[in-house]
Parts: sequence; C-alpha cells; structure tokens
Amino acid sequence: MFGALVFSSIERPVEDKLRRDMEVLKQDFLNQSCVNAASLELFLVKVMTANKYGVSVLRNSSVTSNWDLASSMFFANTLVTTVGYGHTTPLSDTGKAFSIVYALIGVPFTMLVLTACVQRLMFPLVLAPVGLLQRSGMEPRPATAVHFLLMLVLMVLCFFLAPAAVFSTLEVSWSFLDGVYFSFISLCTIGLGDFVPGMEPGQKYRQLYQVSVMVYLFVGLMMMYLLLRTFHKMADLHGLTTFLQLPRCEESDQDEDREPIVESKPDDQAPPYLNDKAASRPLEPGSQPSYNTINKG
Repeated sequence: MFGALVFSSIERPVEDKLRRDMEVLKQDFLNQSCVNAASLELFLVKVMTANKYGVSVLRNSSVTSNWDLASSMFFANTLVTTVGYGHTTPLSDTGKAFSIVYALIGVPFTMLVLTACVQRLMFPLVLAPVGLLQRSGMEPRPATAVHFLLMLVLMVLCFFLAPAAVFSTLEVSWSFLDGVYFSFISLCTIGLGDFVPGMEPGQKYRQLYQVSVMVYLFVGLMMMYLLLRTFHKMADLHGLTTFLQLPRCEESDQDEDREPIVESKPDDQAPPYLNDKAASRPLEPGSQPSYNTINKG
C-alpha cells in the first residue's frame, strides 16, 4: 500500500500532463488536416497495436527485423531468465504456444544451471575468502560481514555502475541513471521493458551487442544469486534467520580436499573417555565444518 501511494503520487501528475499534451497534439493535427477524428483514432489504434508487437511506423525504425537470429536469441534469453521485457512478443498463435512449451522447459533448466554455477562458485568466492579473513585474525562474525560488504561493493561496481556507463555510451537516448535503472530492473528479473538495449534505429553491431547483453544478463543473474546466498549464510551465522524464524540456508556439499573454514583446535578433539571404535567412526555429513557451522559465540 505504501509503495502504491508513493508511485501514484509521483507518476499520476506526469501521466495527466502527457495525456493533456497528446490531446492538444491531436486537436492541432485535426485542425490542420482534412482527416476526421474517427479515421485518426482508427489509424492510431492500428499503430499502437503494431507497436505493442515491436513494429513501428516511424522512419528507419523497422528496417531491422525483431525476429532475426540475434533478436530471437535475445527474446528467448529474456524468456527463460524470466526477465521478460515485453518489447517483442509472438505475433502468431503458433509462436505463443511454442513460448509456453519453451518456457516450461527452459525456465527450470536455466534455474538449475544457475544454481549449479553458484554452488561451484561458493567455495572460491565465499568460503575460501571468509576462511582467509579468519586466519588473518578476524572473528567469524566480523569476517563474514566484511566479506559480504566487499562482495556488495564489487557487485555494484561491476554489474551496475560499469554496465550503466557502457549503456549510456552505446544508447544515445539513455542517461547514466537510465543505465543503472535498466541494470537493476534486469538483474532483479523485474523487466519492465521501458528500456531495452539494441532497439535504436541504425545501431551499429546490433547483433553482437544483443549477444553481449545476453551474456551480461546470465552472469549478472548468477552473481545476484551468489550474493543472496552469501547474505543468507551470513544471516544464519549472526542468528538473524533464527530470530525471524526463517529457514536456514541449505548446506552445500564440499569436496574432501577442501580446507574447512574453522581449523580444528586441540580442545575440539575427541575426549579421552571415547573408545577407539567411537573415535574412529566417520563423521556424519551434517557435522562437516562449513559457513553455517562457525562458532557463533
């Protein structure tokens, strides 16, 4: 409700002003031509319907097809990553039916690939750096907080500010803020569609540009997921998930040759009263040291 009130108070006056400007423009056009209002409205309805499907009547804006190979790949990428800008939509019933089938298969598979990639990156980008900070003398909780802040800063620089500078350079009508806005909306899979790269008429290397944006979206989504996993694990360590009664982040499997974050201490060894059989019994999988098993004291 709060968000709705804020958006309504900000955007409603701008919308009303645009509506009045369009009405004045329409009346000026009718006064200067012999076209009647009914014919003009019919023309505008057809133009807006075509524009909804990515076809514009403006000069030089429809020279490049929205369904060439690169553009189709870009559409498929936004479909399976659930970004869905809506700038291009299937025109035919066959295309709509195929989109349903393709999304049913492609979305789970894409999420599976992203999850697998994040699990592979957890040790070199999360577990190992936290362990390094602890071995340098930091306590577990400050070490995880410092690591998360460093990851957050790198994420903002590499996947928001730097791409925004590139987008504002390549897209003539985009400002730097528009680039940041597009990056945030895309990597959060909101995909409003008001800004879509590669849609400028006569843009050079358009196909290569669209493929590059596809790679950026996939890598960016993967890093966003990694950042969220890191925050979830940090919240587990600080007791935030327990305080809010939220589920703990699942433990990721670790290879036998990976070095645990918390090095074993002499007082962590088995008590002398344990017999040899009990002491030599293999540990349960849940007892392997990991990010969430760091001493919270």
